[in-house]
Amino acid sequence: MAAEASTEPARSRRPNTAVVRAGRTSGPSQPLNVPLVLASTFRAPAGASTSTDGRAYARDDGTPTWEGLEEVIGELEGGHAVAFSTGMAAAAAVFDLLSAGSRIVAPTDCYSGVKALLADGQDQGRWSAELVDITDTAGVLTAAANADLLWLESPTNPLLEIADLPALCRAGKGGRPLIAVDNTFATSLLQQPLSLGADVVVHSATKFIGGHSDLLLGVAIAKAELAGRLRRRRELAGATPGALETFLALRGVRTMAVRLEQGQRSAGELAQRLQVHPAVGRVRYPGLASDPGHERAAAQMSGFGAVLSFELADAPTADAVCDAVEVINSATSLGGVESTIERRAKLPGQEHVPPGLLRLSVGCEHLDDLWDDLAAALSTALKR
Repeated sequence: MAAEASTEPARSRRPNTAVVRAGRTSGPSQPLNVPLVLASTFRAPAGASTSTDGRAYARDDGTPTWEGLEEVIGELEGGHAVAFSTGMAAAAAVFDLLSAGSRIVAPTDCYSGVKALLADGQDQGRWSAELVDITDTAGVLTAAANADLLWLESPTNPLLEIADLPALCRAGKGGRPLIAVDNTFATSLLQQPLSLGADVVVHSATKFIGGHSDLLLGVAIAKAELAGRLRRRRELAGATPGALETFLALRGVRTMAVRLEQGQRSAGELAQRLQVHPAVGRVRYPGLASDPGHERAAAQMSGFGAVLSFELADAPTADAVCDAVEVINSATSLGGVESTIERRAKLPGQEHVPPGLLRLSVGCEHLDDLWDDLAAALSTALKR
């Protein structure tokens, strides 16, 4: 059987080192990388209920491949990570911690899948949900005063709004709600919400962690006791990650730092160029000094990320740009080596999004090729 991932205690390694070093096998003659372990069950000695390393059944006890990924993300976020089959499965596990009749406060601008989950649970009578302007810190604190869960996103999807995470995560210590932060856009490299006081952090590992648009996976990270409860939710709901998907995500996370650095650098330059383009009404990117969330983002993040949004005159113009791009892919999702663009207002539950807004996830292509493609597509759209 493959060796387990190293259980050495996490050290204060810099994130760029942790993504490369953490979650590997240890000891002489062991493989450098955690192997793909395709196993649902494990041999146990006669009379014992588990194998010598404590495994019996993968759904309950995990696999070395899962644990390798969990070790990396856990070290990056400063907690214990639990891998799930999808980002939505990770989010649902957090909501499943709530008692019937609980009250949830969440951003008006948040991932459409989470918004749908909130609405579905409310329709079933499982909880009540209030959507708030996440940039209005005082308003959020007032709404969350009697909440059981405060769900945060920062930057938000797709408007790139910035929440004051330190203030919101410190709020009402003692009788405060459970505080969860979707950290998918920022990634663990740019922001660690647990260190700011959050209780649980969620990632769609489908995005920047996997980085190649070839898998579905989610991760939730918390301190030991809460992580154990999330692991129990995974076990009971059967929301376990696939072996191949976890292996691919572990391989993908090794290059997350260099991918994010390239995408972030290009995103900042594209935002500046789009800001002065005559066809563009507004650019939303916290790296711009003129962005309303710039100072907040600079204070709580170590970078501004590789996703930006910009607004065109109307939905037909935005759709025409998506049809015209050639280097950039007209597709949903984000965080891959390839750049993607999408008009988010076309999705259900996104009525608050301007109809001509385009979300652009910037990948690893050459900056000038991306700009030439965008400029040509904007020109084509304006001539239609």
